[in-house]
Amino acid sequence: MLGLKLPTDPRWVNLAEKSLEDILTDHAYCEQKAATACISLIQMYPDKIEMVRQLAPIVTEEWGHFRMVLNELEKRSLTLGRQRKDEYVNKLMKCMRKGGSREDYLVERLLVCALIEARSCERFRLLSLEIAEDSLKDFYHSFMVSEAGHYRMFIDLANLYGDPEKVKLRWKEYLNDEEEILANLDLRGDRMH
Repeated sequence: MLGLKLPTDPRWVNLAEKSLEDILTDHAYCEQKAATACISLIQMYPDKIEMVRQLAPIVTEEWGHFRMVLNELEKRSLTLGRQRKDEYVNKLMKCMRKGGSREDYLVERLLVCALIEARSCERFRLLSLEIAEDSLKDFYHSFMVSEAGHYRMFIDLANLYGDPEKVKLRWKEYLNDEEEILANLDLRGDRMH
């Protein structure tokens, strides 16, 4: 369904489990950044009424996810650490085409958001299946379901505001870029991506 070309190395779950405070911290900041990305799109494109309508509740949902992760940290007597640079997202952003129209830029942003949500969904699925602790399996399953919906929404919005054939071709290019990015990133258990 997600179309990702390179699955996450299965060892990632074991590494994440050993760095639970770090992975929860990174997850919390990913949720915060997702809310911020939606707010940014709304601010930049208030004229895209359908997008604003769909993104507004996602802002609330992502912020709720941030709070859920904070609660999970607190339950475990862990603390929210410092935010770290997200190499994966930064490299994806560098794949965005420069120039073009305002709508072209919107489609680029929507596709990057879709890809981040797709990879997050895939990682949450792995955690929901492989992490040892049952309560964390349920915790991550709920995030997986949510991210799948967000991924689909961003793709649908890209098709709404862009030419669907061009969007399809551009998505394939992004999937190729993402495969190369993931293949060249170090396997780290303290990062969601």
